[in-house]
Amino acid sequence: MSANSLIRIATAVIILLHAASPAYAASCADSIEHVQAQLDAAIEKNAGALGWSPESLDALRSHQPTPRSLAQAEGSSGQDFRLALDALDRARAADRSRDIAACRRELSQAAQFLVKPQQ
Repeated sequence: MSANSLIRIATAVIILLHAASPAYAASCADSIEHVQAQLDAAIEKNAGALGWSPESLDALRSHQPTPRSLAQAEGSSGQDFRLALDALDRARAADRSRDIAACRRELSQAAQFLVKPQQ
């Protein structure tokens, strides 16, 4: 097991413990922000790992890239990132509706996609 894998696993455990903290029982917002930051960093690190590809139409129109557009541009290697982003979207929706259990469940799912090794 590589050091990078151990860091990802430790991060996932910290996120899950942080999400379960009674001090944050009213909201998952801090945990969502934390997972989003880690996901953004992982997407940035993976961006371009498959080499050069042509600019997208959005890039040619000077649109700023988003985490989702970067994950989409990576094709099949960005699938886990897209699934993690979807889980974060569901966590935000659950947080807005004050469904803390669903929010934590979605954060856990997003963290699992971060722990999975990338192709």
